[in-house]
Amino acid sequence: MNAPTRLRTEHLPEAMGLAISEPRLSWTPPAGTLGQTAYRIAASNGWDTGRQESAVCAVSYDGPTLGSRSRFEWRVRTWNIGENGSDTAGGWSEPMPVELGLLHATDWTAQWIGPDEPEVRAPGRRPGYALTKTFTLHTAPEKARAYATARGIYELFINGNRVGDQQLTPGSTSYNTTLQVQAYDITGLLREGSNTVRAVLTDGWYRGTFGYTRDADMYGTHTAFLAQLEVESGAGRQVIGTDSSWLVSATEIVSADLMGGQRVDFRTHDGGRAPSAGSPPTVRPAVVRPGNAAALTGPLAPPTRVTEELAPVSITRLPSGHQVVDFGQNIHGWVRLAKPGLPGETVTLEYGEALGRDGDVTRDHLRPHDFRAPGAFLDAGQVDTVTASGSPNEVFEPRHTTHGFQYVSVQGLAADLEPGDITGCLVRTDLERIGTFRCSDERLNKLHDIVEWSFLGNSCEVPTDCPQREKAGWTGDWQLFVPTAAYLYDVTGFSRKWLRDVRADQWDNGVIANISPSPGPAVTSAEFMGFTNGSAGWGDAIVMVPWEVYLASGDAGILAENWDAMNRWLGFVRASAQTQRHPSRASQPPAPHEQYLWDTGFHFGEWMEPGGPEPDLFAARSADHGIVATAFYRHTTHLMGRIAAVLGLEEEAAELAELSANIRDAWETEYLDGAGLVTRASQANCVRALAFDLVSPEHRAAVTTQLVDLVRAAGTHLGTGFLATPYLLPVLAGNGEQGLAYELLMQDTEPSWLAMVNRGATTVWELWNGIDAAGTAHQSLNHYSKGAVVSFLHRYTAGLRQAPGSAGWERVIIEPRPGGGITSASTSHQGPRGMLSVAWSLGAAAAGEPAGVEPADDGVLTLTADIPPGTTAEVLLPGAPAAVVGPGHHTFRAATDTNNAYPELMRSIP
Repeated sequence: MNAPTRLRTEHLPEAMGLAISEPRLSWTPPAGTLGQTAYRIAASNGWDTGRQESAVCAVSYDGPTLGSRSRFEWRVRTWNIGENGSDTAGGWSEPMPVELGLLHATDWTAQWIGPDEPEVRAPGRRPGYALTKTFTLHTAPEKARAYATARGIYELFINGNRVGDQQLTPGSTSYNTTLQVQAYDITGLLREGSNTVRAVLTDGWYRGTFGYTRDADMYGTHTAFLAQLEVESGAGRQVIGTDSSWLVSATEIVSADLMGGQRVDFRTHDGGRAPSAGSPPTVRPAVVRPGNAAALTGPLAPPTRVTEELAPVSITRLPSGHQVVDFGQNIHGWVRLAKPGLPGETVTLEYGEALGRDGDVTRDHLRPHDFRAPGAFLDAGQVDTVTASGSPNEVFEPRHTTHGFQYVSVQGLAADLEPGDITGCLVRTDLERIGTFRCSDERLNKLHDIVEWSFLGNSCEVPTDCPQREKAGWTGDWQLFVPTAAYLYDVTGFSRKWLRDVRADQWDNGVIANISPSPGPAVTSAEFMGFTNGSAGWGDAIVMVPWEVYLASGDAGILAENWDAMNRWLGFVRASAQTQRHPSRASQPPAPHEQYLWDTGFHFGEWMEPGGPEPDLFAARSADHGIVATAFYRHTTHLMGRIAAVLGLEEEAAELAELSANIRDAWETEYLDGAGLVTRASQANCVRALAFDLVSPEHRAAVTTQLVDLVRAAGTHLGTGFLATPYLLPVLAGNGEQGLAYELLMQDTEPSWLAMVNRGATTVWELWNGIDAAGTAHQSLNHYSKGAVVSFLHRYTAGLRQAPGSAGWERVIIEPRPGGGITSASTSHQGPRGMLSVAWSLGAAAAGEPAGVEPADDGVLTLTADIPPGTTAEVLLPGAPAAVVGPGHHTFRAATDTNNAYPELMRSIP
């Protein structure tokens, strides 16, 4: 039926336990139509909009007032313009259920409870606890819900059955301000008579070790659990909440830590049975913990799940007796071991991304520095152990820790492992894939694959920098990668959840913390490394990330909910620029333009430039990074001016545009010489000058030539570091140097992307020589930031990008830019209005033609494009006039010579 699809509530495909009483509803118009002219929403609670004359595909709920526990289903139909120009009513969509959670503190009668711990063990050595309650129901329920959360990680069981498929609940947030509550439909798990509810509680992010520095007890020293079961039947409503009547007992989890690993002894496993008070001696009443409902909230992002299972590609027994399992892919998660050993046998599982010279797993490259003991390193963690009891069907799955790994060294297991005995579990936020790319060069296809895998391994709860050594939500990493991620996956809710924590962690003076979630400004500002917060390119994430999510989704509400935090950040930057001068300028009177230079405070700078000096955080406190910081000051101010315009803040938009222009002029005055060249010559500084529009039009050619010369001087290798690498190829291609952009893309000696491919990478490395020529691993082998290069493949190689001034993919530009010997390419993106797809091939294209494209004669580019309803595409082909087309399937052919440049097509992407 010709009906709307992909219904979403608050950008979520599942809307259970929401804490928003006027949720945003959205849908994708029916395919095969030209555009929507009207819609009608009908809900099971009586809300009916009637026919609304509008092309919008997202509205806020406006029906009967929603309160705690409110549930309704909604559906939508649209009127659409058909191919014959008629306005035709479509069918009704499938319904989408929406259910709210407990919105008010007064809804909770349950109390926070936890285990009595007279002595708290050392971090990383703390056990898991079971909190159990047995209760009686006089009849089977007609409806039952469980609302649960924890200070720690919890799993919930009812009558021995695990509740739901979510993992690592309640998830990672800034717990002091935000604690997610999961809502579960447990109707089918309860029965008439005796029932037992059991929660398993471990440290998790709340008090376990975390991050590079392995800090512990970041949010508190005692774990706690909160749950409320609400059961409805003909006999009435019964509430079972956590309180002092619950019992605490030991579990098989000897210790669980997100960084260190999990230790399990199945000989102490109680099988999920309900304990009796006082027998055995380890069973005791729960302790009521202090706490309130102020921080409790519902989901903004999809839940974390096991989204894929991997079988081993090889299992090798070494002379040491260790069995090395290779899953063929670097992932984030854990393994499921169906053969945990003989009774009493302890098996150790050591997880890693690389093998040492002895063929066994090595973790040496993942050990973090011990900043409190210069020259020393901390342990890399990532070790699980299991002691078997011999019970039938015993399976070890350590769901209270996570690891980054391709290999697992199984130690102490006498029996030989078979492939079916061990499974790799990919654990991540369950994001919908919405973008694809393929081309005629298999090396680039592999590069695209490893970038996707790298993101999947760093998308568990928050956008992390790496899934093994830190697991931290670094702001700089996400601002660099979010445009790429938003093309490939629906990261709207995922980013909103993370941005909520970024706002909560913002300091009183406007500084944005480097990492979110974090314990908050009182803690991060007082840490001995607290001075590193507030760096250019990292703090700017509060502006750059919402902007990119808005462009992808078309939802301006994301801009509005972050606007105040953006202004506070800009206030900090502006005050720093206006009131402080770098000491190197102290001997000279200030020039008028210096009030717009941000050259003081700590900055990471370009960070990790190939061949550059080793990073020195303490030296960076006094270094002059003004050329980088002022560039971001200009860029952030420019974006905020555009955001203000979107939000209808005309006066603010004008003021910000003026400030942005002044900063731009100041940067040019300070950092360009008389010939129009960048004074601190580096690839990164030239790239930023062009990408952030820091130089006047008359100087762009000179700076472009300077950049080209620097690339050639490096042997046609990139020399950009962390911040500038995503912009390098687009800047070259957008300024008449498309050929050089492809030379860098296709470069296969380090530093280069294809060097990673040639050396067997399955995820993107932190360093260009993550695996060096001798096969030795260096630092993290799963850092997605360098993978932002694949946006060049989407926008330039395949040729699909959003038009300037558009949001939500309402207007697009299709402009394939062949190069590097590529003879065909295709890409697709599921935008808010439907699926966009582009495929092209050159004459004499070999195997690997994109689907639907017939090879043309030599010298002819053949392009097909599918445009969804309500979308306009401008098609730009070499030697052909621009064509503007609407929804439908289109085919174009144009003569081309891939050896020539086409200056009229060399456009920068704003």
